Amino acid sequence: MKASDVVVNCLENEGVKYVFGIIGKEVIDLADSLSKSEKIKYIPVRHEQGAAFMADVYGRISGKPGVCLATLGPGATNLLTGVASANLDHSPVVAITGQTGLEKQHKNTHQYIDIQRVYEPVTKWSVQVKAADRIPEIIRKSFRIATEEKPGAVVIELPENIAMENVTTKPLAVTCLPKSVPAAESLKQAAQLLNASNRPFIIVGNEIIRQDAANEVQMIIEQLGSPVAQSFMAKGILAKGNPQNFYTFGFTEKDYVLRGFEEADLLVVIGFDMIEKLPSEWNKKKVPVIHISASAADVDEYYPVKAELIGNLKVQLPLFLSNGIHFKRWLPSGDLKARIEESYSIIEQAGGNSSLTIEAILHAVERVQTKETIVISDVGSHKVSIARTYQPVQANQLIISNGLASMGIAIPGAIGAKLAAPEKTIICITGDGGALMNFSELETAKRLGVSFVIVLLNNSMLKLEVDTMEKKFADSFGVTFSNPDFIQLAEGYGVRGKRVINILEFEGVLTEAVNANNEVVLIDVIM
Repeated sequence: MKASDVVVNCLENEGVKYVFGIIGKEVIDLADSLSKSEKIKYIPVRHEQGAAFMADVYGRISGKPGVCLATLGPGATNLLTGVASANLDHSPVVAITGQTGLEKQHKNTHQYIDIQRVYEPVTKWSVQVKAADRIPEIIRKSFRIATEEKPGAVVIELPENIAMENVTTKPLAVTCLPKSVPAAESLKQAAQLLNASNRPFIIVGNEIIRQDAANEVQMIIEQLGSPVAQSFMAKGILAKGNPQNFYTFGFTEKDYVLRGFEEADLLVVIGFDMIEKLPSEWNKKKVPVIHISASAADVDEYYPVKAELIGNLKVQLPLFLSNGIHFKRWLPSGDLKARIEESYSIIEQAGGNSSLTIEAILHAVERVQTKETIVISDVGSHKVSIARTYQPVQANQLIISNGLASMGIAIPGAIGAKLAAPEKTIICITGDGGALMNFSELETAKRLGVSFVIVLLNNSMLKLEVDTMEKKFADSFGVTFSNPDFIQLAEGYGVRGKRVINILEFEGVLTEAVNANNEVVLIDVIM
């Protein structure tokens, strides 16, 4: 059996269903092996970045590593942005790249760069296969590293001469990761600290979703009765109507939730990833912290940890609750919750109007969403609006990239989402800038026969940069452009498109689009 067959056997052993990628000469043996697999579907994409974004979102929704593939040189560097994005968002991804043979790597060789070293700063592990019989170990270790807290990306570099070698090795057994819990004394200490406080404020982060601990966190929240704020990537852990929900924090400006943090005498921080926002930006008063996570707290002057509970959230939170958590109902002054709801346009104004604002669009999305709806946000000014205004029904129904925060994730991400959750309705919201970065993946979507809705916000500018520059310089430069006719462009890919110019048109088209079966629908929203 050749080594590339062993790679595929190992991927099957890990439960891989899809591999997203683009084939080049240096991975044709691996492609040949994939063609024989009855368990893995290889999905050719139109750009390697799209492959990595598909693997990223697939991993976030399924909880299992998404897998992507590229050849050496430019194929590997095209993959880089999406892999780095997955790593900073803590999405489990395993990327495989081709490489020139080991016998050539000491020379100045065509398309050769040291892929392993290029990827080291943006992955949890970057490794080159140097011996074919080590493939089972490397694949098993890669999937383990990609999924253990905090999850992230792993890159495996497979030289073409290694891929062709004959070997007799077999996949290694897949074992579950152990679930640790804090020591009993640590749980007791944290409970005592919490019970001694008068105004605890709960902060919840994306690790809760990764560890499927939303129900356990909700039990803590209900028992404590204190206000709660969610990071961008953790939205949906609390329902919109929950009286303890003080919505989202982490904004550059007008972050009204921080006023509640400042009144608190203790911050109970559960599963928060500092990649979303450093404590120096949301805990300027250095309010004491109980840190609850699977990973130890980062050392940070503005994150003064007084108690630390390290272990699997789903397992440790019921143990923490059993230590006798006292009810700590309190509200920040000045009717802060109502001010947040008004400032963030969370509560739709009665009567409304026909203005086509991003807030009106998001309220329309809320009206059509169900428990079976997933929204994918691209990066841009609309991402900030989505983080402020939009309220998903439950956890892991809003996918926001907030680590690397790379534009272009929405359309390929929608493909990954639909493959991970084919029973769900997928709505991706993107700007014209982000859309055109990976618009070609519409061909991939049509070829696969997947269905989702694209809400394309068309304003011929990078609005976040326009707003930022105008605020600082009273003018903007280099951030406007012209656009193609998106309806005609979509039709060229066989995608049905509809242009809307007011909110009533938008809501009608959106309702029709989410009910379309086995079809991609693009809504061109003229802002």
